Amino acid sequence: MATRDLIGPFKVAFNGIVHTFRTQRHMRIHLYVTLIVVLGALVLNLRMREILVLLFMITFVLVAEMFNSAIEATVDLVSPNYHPLAKFAKDIAAGAVLVTTIMAIIVGCMIAIGDQQWERIRISLTAESIGAPVWIRIVAGAFLVFVSVIIGKGLGARGQLLQGGLVSGHSALGFFFATSVFFLTDNITVSAIAILLAVIIAQSRWEAKIHSVFELTLGATVGVILGVLLFGIAL
Repeated sequence: MATRDLIGPFKVAFNGIVHTFRTQRHMRIHLYVTLIVVLGALVLNLRMREILVLLFMITFVLVAEMFNSAIEATVDLVSPNYHPLAKFAKDIAAGAVLVTTIMAIIVGCMIAIGDQQWERIRISLTAESIGAPVWIRIVAGAFLVFVSVIIGKGLGARGQLLQGGLVSGHSALGFFFATSVFFLTDNITVSAIAILLAVIIAQSRWEAKIHSVFELTLGATVGVILGVLLFGIAL
């Protein structure tokens, strides 16, 4: 009986992990990304401390995804029919996964940059180009993205100023910053992580059914064009 009581909780926990992996597509994606990140860490010869930080952030994301699945199952059990509060609970749980995923990508990006790259980026941020430092172009670009999105939303027939609309503001800002990173660094890994982060931001708006693929594409196009104008052409 003592042996059974000791093994039982582990068996139940393992069944929960397996069930989440089988039924939740996002969980499978997270696990696949985990394998890629671990292999990438080995290829880049990261230090043990950096690998431990990555593993901690990966675990953070996986646990958040499992809590999200548990909350969704509980809400469906308690409220099988549509209810605004049930949707609110699910949205909050999904938002928690998004926050942890974004933070994990940011941490991975910072580790991939490395100490030497940080110094080069610091110099780049204070360097002048056509009379304007990089940080001023970043602020100006973010403002131009905001104005462009507002104009685009005004041209559309649906949505509100801060939600929905013809042009996705989240997608536009995400791809603007990703394009900026692409031109500010010559590190392919960092650029790929920045683009992946922008894609995740856009994907979250699509899954929340706030924007269509067309609206997200328009937002991404606005962000990329402004990023190229401010950082690709005006170098």
